[in-house]
Amino acid sequence: MLTQDKKLLLIGQVTDMSGVPIRTIRYYESLGLLKSLGRTEGGFRQFSFDVLTRLAFIKRAQNLGLSLEEIGAILQVYDQGQLPCGDIKEKLEDKLLQIDSQIDQLLTLQSEIQGLLSGWKNMSSQQEGTICPIIQNSAEK
Repeated sequence: MLTQDKKLLLIGQVTDMSGVPIRTIRYYESLGLLKSLGRTEGGFRQFSFDVLTRLAFIKRAQNLGLSLEEIGAILQVYDQGQLPCGDIKEKLEDKLLQIDSQIDQLLTLQSEIQGLLSGWKNMSSQQEGTICPIIQNSAEK
């Protein structure tokens, strides 16, 4: 009888166990994020059980805002036998700075929109060359 780590999973089983669609698994494989261990006689991809760990890591890293390119670089470090935690920390710190910048930009935009809405006047007549004078006049200032 085969032990669990010797038994290979078919791509459909990987999908069932991970919740990741077959198309996505194929895409990740094309990017080098996953590696199949071969194919069956019928041409189905076969994976080891560690593919489930990799897929869970990829999904979590994406949820934290990392790109597939960044995730690929992290997995390369891991595949070379090193812990990529330092690389991950650096990428997450960069991500946090980006988020802070986006928050600042959104707060500025929110303030601008609140200012427009607080002084909103309905225009009863159309002015030539304008679509909405309130917005356009504000932009020209």
